[in-house]
Amino acid sequence: MMSVSKFYRSFFAFITAGFLLAFSLAALAETTHYEVASSDGVSIAVQESGDPEGQPIVFIHGYLGSHLNWEPQVNSPLLQKYRLITYDLRGHGLSDKPEEAIAYSDGRRWADDLAAVVSASNAQQPILVGWSLGGAVISNYLNYYDDRNISGAVYVDGVVELNSEQITSHPEIYQELVSENLKTHLEATRDFLRLCFNQQPESATFQLLLANAALASWDMQENVQSMSISLAGLSKTDQPILMLYGKKDALVQVDASISRAKEVNPNVETLLYENSGHAPFIEESTRFNQDLTTFIEGTSH
Repeated sequence: MMSVSKFYRSFFAFITAGFLLAFSLAALAETTHYEVASSDGVSIAVQESGDPEGQPIVFIHGYLGSHLNWEPQVNSPLLQKYRLITYDLRGHGLSDKPEEAIAYSDGRRWADDLAAVVSASNAQQPILVGWSLGGAVISNYLNYYDDRNISGAVYVDGVVELNSEQITSHPEIYQELVSENLKTHLEATRDFLRLCFNQQPESATFQLLLANAALASWDMQENVQSMSISLAGLSKTDQPILMLYGKKDALVQVDASISRAKEVNPNVETLLYENSGHAPFIEESTRFNQDLTTFIEGTSH
């Protein structure tokens, strides 16, 4: 018999999925949706838009997100010349949500998901753009698959390592995110999202992101904080790497993260947004889209 907490999770995910769908109907007609299977059988939901013949960009969202986080990029006229590929991380959005702890703590599996997306989409030499936890996914991908099949990577307020020197401590929020009490869990989710922004988004956008976050698996939230991350691939890559951070990030320690990245790869480039928090691609999307274009064009020479 299903437990009360499992019922709440399933029911709330169903309701939230419908809410997100209602907000995305306009995009559905212009976006291709499909699923790919990862190494352990987890189904990953993938979305494509933009120019099918353009330079591929694979966007990797962060903790408690989904492909909807990238709407300021997917809907940008400036970026329509590129092939825009997004996907939902395991335990998030419309992708599978396995219950086993190892499905989230093993960094190789997150790398396998990204590799499966690149392979199934037949994306030739894509640019990888990873936000927050998505940065850790890129690092693990570089470790297990090296850099032969990509043209470069952008870490957007990316997690370099999961330790107290690089991650700002918010113990109550992280503890309450996995509370079995639904109200406590949702309030913590709301508080976490507020910490993502120095420039808070308009109410409609915040509510959409809140519903987005509510789809994330409890099992993922309980186990991803022990996710293994290897920087060996980052240290060896010859491809261009950009570390882009909002200086007012309340979740990641910017200086410590950049310092660690440069320690393993002195060729890493950096770009700081003075007025942004943890989500500059939303807070200053026009500037971000231009900077991303500049980076991509620079990799083609």
